[in-house]
Amino acid sequence: MDPMLFKPIETAVIVAAYFLVRMILFKVINRTLKTKEINDNRGRMIKKIINVLLIVICFSLIFLIWGVDQQKLGVFITSLFTIIGVAFFAQWSLLSNITSGVILFFNHNVRLNDKIAIMEGHDYLIEGTIKDIGVIFILLETDMGEEITLPNNIYIQKTIKKVS
Repeated sequence: MDPMLFKPIETAVIVAAYFLVRMILFKVINRTLKTKEINDNRGRMIKKIINVLLIVICFSLIFLIWGVDQQKLGVFITSLFTIIGVAFFAQWSLLSNITSGVILFFNHNVRLNDKIAIMEGHDYLIEGTIKDIGVIFILLETDMGEEITLPNNIYIQKTIKKVS
């Protein structure tokens, strides 16, 4: 049989697998949103990040199926990531905050309207109620009504105490 006959079938399988994996991951994200009472905006951003990663993987596999030279594809992907890495080098903290936002989404025990205290050094304490947990920042409101915007990567690095 002609190998060209299998390429459309293999492509359809890759596309179907993309939609299946996407559906499963989005269900996990939706369940996490409900059980942890997380803001829907945060869930949408996590879904966008996961969707972009899945699309990149899907297109890479389709290119391989249709005969794009693996070495040339590898050089292209490596070059693309290098350009992105150089472009974001000055903004490493932005990437760090986005990564921290994903970690907070799945693995942290604080929720909206929880009162927390963040230990900032020996003598300085930030205390407030969580009003929003975004992809890049966490918004706290102090007892005096002030709003404090805290980057996610700082939040992950500091000692956090839930105040009852």
